[in-house]
Amino acid sequence: MAALEGFETLATDLDHPEGIAVGPDGLVYAGGEAGQIYRVGLDGTLDEIASTGGFIYGVAVAGSGDVFACDFGNAAVARVSATTGEIATYSNGTAARPMRVPNFAAFDDGGNLYVTDSGEWGQDDGLVYRIAPGGATEVWTEATPRFPNGCCLTADGEALLVVESHGRAVVRIPIEDDGGAGPPKPVVDLSGSQPDGIALAEDGSMFVGCYRPDRIYRIPPGGPVEVFADDPDGVVLNQPANVAFWGPNLDRLVVSSLGGWNLMAAPAGTRGLPLRYPKV
Repeated sequence: MAALEGFETLATDLDHPEGIAVGPDGLVYAGGEAGQIYRVGLDGTLDEIASTGGFIYGVAVAGSGDVFACDFGNAAVARVSATTGEIATYSNGTAARPMRVPNFAAFDDGGNLYVTDSGEWGQDDGLVYRIAPGGATEVWTEATPRFPNGCCLTADGEALLVVESHGRAVVRIPIEDDGGAGPPKPVVDLSGSQPDGIALAEDGSMFVGCYRPDRIYRIPPGGPVEVFADDPDGVVLNQPANVAFWGPNLDRLVVSSLGGWNLMAAPAGTRGLPLRYPKV
């Protein structure tokens, strides 16, 4: 288990950040609860590059550096220009199924953006959208309805891993040859917690941040669930909702603090799987 003393403050004065991602420039991007889009320098310098006026959950960064933000406050995915800070609505769902709680997003190599929509807590009515480059949107699957939250692609790009917060689990959804969603299969049971975000290591280990309790799990391939870090007092890890690998060697874990104002970082003990940065 990583000692809490091993965590250091990467950046502070963020407005309750939840989603975090590392961009192709190696910098960390995060959102705030008043719609802020933050960019964090290597020295922790904080730059607010835009604000949607909503409430930002997950963020993903394209090869252009543009930020794609799950904006719960505006029930949409916003596209934020890396050069001008201009904000545009990238998707608000479909006519039949408008977005309600867009929560997290992940790109595949082709530039398709997978977006979880958590739905209402306890109602098990969530779904996953697939947004093609340019914004055309479809409901990709409704087979992971238990508050789908954090997500990431597997190393081979053949499946999407989705955290079901109300299901207390991580599930694997195959991506079929035609781009459709295959039947989901449970990967790990995280009963006793409310898992939120997920990041994948190069060796296949999953790192999962929790909204409750203040804990980060590490799950090796085929291995038992391990507690990577635990903070019973919620002081250092204050609702560590999302995690991302960062640094020149992607061997540091950056953690958001939804209950506070900081981004924390610590040695991960392994290298992270690089994110995908398609041209969109």
